Amino acid sequence: MAATRRELNYQKTSMTTYKSDFLNVLAERGFIHQVSEPEALDELARTSTITAYIGFDCTAASLHVGSLLPIMLLYWLQQTGHRPIALMGGGTTRVGDPSGKDESRRLLTDEAINDNLKAIREIFTRFLRFGEGASDAANDAIMANNADWLNSLNYIDFLRDVGRHFSINRMLALDSVKLRLERQQELSFLEFNYMILQAYDFVELYRRHGCVLQMGGSDQWGNIISGIDLGRRLNNAQFFALTSPLITTSSGAKMGKTAAGAVWLNADLVSPYDYWQYWRNTEDGDVERFLKLFTVLPLEEIARLAALKDQEINEAKKILATEATALVHGRAAADEAATTARTTFEEGGLGASLPTVEIDDLHTHVRVLDAAVRAGLVSSNGEARRLIRGGGLKVNDVTEHDETRLLTPDDLKDGVVKLSLGRKRHVLLKPV
Repeated sequence: MAATRRELNYQKTSMTTYKSDFLNVLAERGFIHQVSEPEALDELARTSTITAYIGFDCTAASLHVGSLLPIMLLYWLQQTGHRPIALMGGGTTRVGDPSGKDESRRLLTDEAINDNLKAIREIFTRFLRFGEGASDAANDAIMANNADWLNSLNYIDFLRDVGRHFSINRMLALDSVKLRLERQQELSFLEFNYMILQAYDFVELYRRHGCVLQMGGSDQWGNIISGIDLGRRLNNAQFFALTSPLITTSSGAKMGKTAAGAVWLNADLVSPYDYWQYWRNTEDGDVERFLKLFTVLPLEEIARLAALKDQEINEAKKILATEATALVHGRAAADEAATTARTTFEEGGLGASLPTVEIDDLHTHVRVLDAAVRAGLVSSNGEARRLIRGGGLKVNDVTEHDETRLLTPDDLKDGVVKLSLGRKRHVLLKPV
């Protein structure tokens, strides 16, 4: 695959105004980082129904907050009349994408990949409308799995028909490969092939569903452009690329990472209340941007909320938390989380939907140090001791100063003990 100027550039900047609803919505809400041939894509989106896809790896049993932005891209694609494809990487997950990674991913078994795939399917039904039969609408979403075509490929045929279109020189020049090599970090032959497989996904989705647009994060630009070029060579068709910015917080932190780990979208990994709290703790400088990206509130309402200052900005954060939680966990769970937060922080109550941990020792006694570790508030007894010495641990809203304190049935309040780390993390301990 020769690297021409056109292939390397593909007009990496976006236009300021668009004629199509699809690109206008994305631009106004801050989703667009790069677009290939924006005028042609804009005209196509204005005059016809386009089909676009985003790929999702199956490396874990749940997607996380970092996956929300591409999910929202698919949401707005469908809301503006076009057809989204959520491509599950049942095949490419067996290889691993090197883009943005400093080391090789752990290889998963086929059984683990299939289990992960089943677990993450449900989240898409919260955002997309899928077809159910012969009466499907033209823009009903499609859930595809690239294992359907990648797992059955004949290696020699694939090298001859597809691999011959790829230049090693150009692949080595792409950031996803070059940065790993410059840092002298290992890049396996499996990962090196990922770009070819992703490009082939684009071709297969065009052949099967008429897909002409691939979207993704800005770190995927090189991979997507490879698919555009392969589609032109194999199908004499025009494909398009659209990437979104990689999201970090105002302080430079990576989106979706907390001290407790990744912010998962599945409720059995992160409760709706903890999910609500994640968004409630948004930095002031991120409120407007996150309202545009991660809620479906009208832009006029977002502008009103963004104008709030000082203490009033906390009201905007609560609305952000409730709206973002409603998209993932449903309105009822979001409202319950908001009520629990209000009860816990503003009224001094327990809050029915606070995370609950069962502690069998509460029938007799358990050290407050051990309870803090078992509740997941701290990682060790040593960390719990430091918190107590600094006044950072509370039992039933009372600051605890005694490292040797034992929790007993006498500490139960309405059948539970409330353990708090600072002002924002609370767990209910329940005897069993």
